[in-house]
Amino acid sequence: MSDATGLFDGVLAAGGVRDLTDDTAWVRAMLDFEAALAAAEAEHGLVDPADAAAVADAAADPSSYDAAALGRAAAGTGNPAGPLVRELTDRAGAAGRIVHLGATSQDVVDTAAMLVAHRALEVLLIDLRVCGDLLADLAERHAGTVQVGRTLLQHALPTTFGVVAASWLSGVDAASDRLVRVRADRLAVQFGGAVGTLASLGERGPAVLTSLAALLGLREAAPWHTERTRVAELAAALGGACGAVATVARDVVLLAQTEVAEVREEGPEGTGGSSTMPHKRNPVAAVAAVASAQQAPGLVATLFAAMAQEHQRAAGSWHAEWVPLRSLLRATGSAAHWLRASLERLRVDEDAMRANVGLTGGLLLAERVTTALAPAAGRLAAHDAVTACCRRVAEGRGELADLLAADPLVGAHLDRSAVAALLDPAGYVGSAAEFTARAVAAHRGRTSR
Repeated sequence: MSDATGLFDGVLAAGGVRDLTDDTAWVRAMLDFEAALAAAEAEHGLVDPADAAAVADAAADPSSYDAAALGRAAAGTGNPAGPLVRELTDRAGAAGRIVHLGATSQDVVDTAAMLVAHRALEVLLIDLRVCGDLLADLAERHAGTVQVGRTLLQHALPTTFGVVAASWLSGVDAASDRLVRVRADRLAVQFGGAVGTLASLGERGPAVLTSLAALLGLREAAPWHTERTRVAELAAALGGACGAVATVARDVVLLAQTEVAEVREEGPEGTGGSSTMPHKRNPVAAVAAVASAQQAPGLVATLFAAMAQEHQRAAGSWHAEWVPLRSLLRATGSAAHWLRASLERLRVDEDAMRANVGLTGGLLLAERVTTALAPAAGRLAAHDAVTACCRRVAEGRGELADLLAADPLVGAHLDRSAVAALLDPAGYVGSAAEFTARAVAAHRGRTSR
């Protein structure tokens, strides 16, 4: 039976990945290993094909196995594979004699982990791809929308919302590409027997391994019982995806603040409200994406710490991987699910962006004035003169354009109309349009392949 829905799962384990990583999904993956192993051994003459078919029938319905009971029984063997193999053997009747032939418990659990990850990543990657499409549309639509660029949470220089979205897009696409590579190249079957030699299968062991990998749709690899780079690479890719998602979601939360109000989420009726404040319209999807993604660093660290393992079978470090791996898959899946929801709900307020660009009365363009003045007046003198004018604006002693034009040094080289032109933010966004176009083109190119 599947895990019961937890109190916090609606927020922190949302989306399709949760069901693909629950107890039934793990039992299914372990049974798939045993059925495929019997089929591979029948293919190479080690067992009777009729017996292999009987094992497959006994393994066909994972929901008929009591995952909670298997978990309780695992306390006696140190892992859930032992009790599962015993029950499968009983259900297979006379064919039970071939169940688990040549395998060890870690072969079952590790291969199940790879199958669970392979299946979960399919759904996760769909959500990330949709996020990428939404971000590409956003970047393209707002390629010319001028926005305040912020560094250290302070106004810096003008940018465009298009290039901001393009930067988000590049991060999400890079994370997706890494997960695609890990899914295709690093999720491998585990089959080595007691100490990784497959000695009990004689010379046919490698051929069975090849067939087993093909049947399960996983990569073939030499036994990797204590060589855990595959798990670490999966963890790193999932952690990187969480980081990319959290960057977008956190920016959405900040841009949706009342004092900024440049974006907002418009979700279904009842979303974004407060239990006490009727006026609240919280960006709940972005908040949930941040919350889900923020679980990743600790989980990744645990999986990396478990990499150091002893001899041919680890005493504890292998066991320590199970829960954080499932939790990391769920957290990443939930983060991607919520980011997709946030972007689908996102509304951009261009008027608010324009208003915020002008909020400081032209101070946003002070660097541009300094740059224009420097060839004639010298860089340091230009910087000091413009800085003095900016300070007077901050003190409420006038408008920047007027103060600059009236300054003896600035006015000697730039008249009022020249100053006004320099303070136009639309003229100082550099190569934002080009960078936006490149990111969008790269995304469209990768999704058309």
